[in-house]
Parts: sequence; C-alpha cells; structure tokens
Amino acid sequence: MPGIDECLLEAMALPGARGASLVDWTSGLALGTAGDSPVGCHETTAAETAELARSAAEFDTFGARGEGTGNDGLAGTAADDGPGGGPHVEDLIVTTRTGYHVLRFVETSFDSSVFLHLWLDRDTGNLALARIRLRDLAERLVLG
Repeated sequence: MPGIDECLLEAMALPGARGASLVDWTSGLALGTAGDSPVGCHETTAAETAELARSAAEFDTFGARGEGTGNDGLAGTAADDGPGGGPHVEDLIVTTRTGYHVLRFVETSFDSSVFLHLWLDRDTGNLALARIRLRDLAERLVLG
C-alpha cells in the first residue's frame, strides 16, 4: 500500500501527467505534490482545487438528495452521507483547452477530507485510464 509520495509518483507515471497532488479540501493545503502546477505554485493550485472539491462535496445537488436515500426523500449534506462519512462524489473532471483536471476523493478512516488532483495534458493524457488508476490509488493510499 503506497504512502503519499509513492501514490503521487504512480499518478505521475500516467500518460500525459503534468502534475499531481494530495489536498485536504477543508484547509486547502497540499499534503504532497509532484510534477508541475498549472499556475506555477502548488499551494495556489491546492487552495483553488479545494474550493471546487468543497463545493461538490457539500452541495446537495451532488449528494444524496437525488439518489433516493432517506424515507422522506431528504438527506443531509453530501459530506455527511457518503460511505464512512465522506462525500458521495467520487471524482470531478474539469476540462480546459489544454488539459484535464481530475479530482478523486479519498475515503479515510478519519474524516475523509482529502482528494487526489491529477493535471493531465489534453493531447497526450488518457482520461479514462486516469480515472481508473486514480480510483485504484485512492483505495490503496495509506495516510498517517
């Protein structure tokens, strides 16, 4: 089971990988980084991607309300209702003119507030493969 550094190195081995990080979406801090940052600063990238992740994880639109949980059709926030208390959202994909940003939420035994961020080159990256590999990495990642 890989730790943070090994996980990020495996992510960087994916075709088209330009940068990778493990980010705490509650604080916006990068717990580990590898490769380049789209804006030249990993801390800025971590803070900006954390805003996106936090929105997706906390808004009911992306959570349990539309997925039939609860007898009355209502549920708590997405951040409270996922397996292990984590978000219902598995991953987010943002497509830009030159690349893809894939954010994969990581379930942990504590608060499940981290995600893997992979920045892929649009011409050489394989989005489907990246999603599969990030899911595998997130399941095997050892924190602590």
